[in-house]
Amino acid sequence: MHLFVQATIVGILIGGVYALLAGGQAMIFGVTRTVNFAQAIFAIMCSYLSYTLFQDFGLDPFLSVLVLVPAMFVFGSAIHIVLLRRLSRSGAELSLLVLFALGIGIQGVLDFFYKTDTRVIATSYANDSWTVLGYQVPAVRFFAFLLAVAVLGALHLIRQHTKFGRALRATTQNPDAARLLGVDVERVSAIAMGLGVAAAGAAGAVFGMVIPFSGNSQLDLLNKLLAIGVLGGMASFPGTIVAAVILGVIESVVAVNISPDWSSFSFLVVLFAVLTFRPQGLFGQRLRGAA
Repeated sequence: MHLFVQATIVGILIGGVYALLAGGQAMIFGVTRTVNFAQAIFAIMCSYLSYTLFQDFGLDPFLSVLVLVPAMFVFGSAIHIVLLRRLSRSGAELSLLVLFALGIGIQGVLDFFYKTDTRVIATSYANDSWTVLGYQVPAVRFFAFLLAVAVLGALHLIRQHTKFGRALRATTQNPDAARLLGVDVERVSAIAMGLGVAAAGAAGAVFGMVIPFSGNSQLDLLNKLLAIGVLGGMASFPGTIVAAVILGVIESVVAVNISPDWSSFSFLVVLFAVLTFRPQGLFGQRLRGAA
């Protein structure tokens, strides 16, 4: 029981980082109806940038969030304006392929500059932990979890308590109706894309402190994001957060009680099971116009 509870604690903490990535993914899908296949590589790219800022300039990875989040917001908005806005008129499938190709291209650039060696951001407090009621709480994962909660909380406030948030929710529910009500859907979509990619930037800044990474890590991370999206409902912002924590716990418990080699596979098991019995996800709803 002690080992199970310890694994659950660790799983909840890493689930927070997954939730940050998946929450950004859900925001993007909600307004574009396109799965951002580049979300994982955006996070890995920011892990590399955080690594460089730490190694070369001595900037703590948690402080690098202040640099990477604004930069990724601009980057994400530019992607929508330059690429997706025109392609969306031809259907979401073409946008999906472009994002997938963009992800592959970014991975190639990262492999060129950083090679394919696995890296980790090793700060002076990387191995620190606290003992609470007999259980170990890793400091890095705890602070990463707090960062995820802070960013997700900010996104929630934007969605629920701002004029832009009302426009965002209207666009997510029915873009055509939102246009008739005077919402600038293209502008809302560009900002939402920026916010979603910025969330990946925040997660990526600290991801390299929690898990060793390389360019190829995007494939494993993308599989996890897809499983989280399916479980939580691709367009459900709260659902993906809950699903990310659930799957983070499952991953950790499987790694401890069975084998680390099977931990990532647990995401795929959940993915296939949910697709079989509830394709819209446990927390999602069928999109308007779906059969």
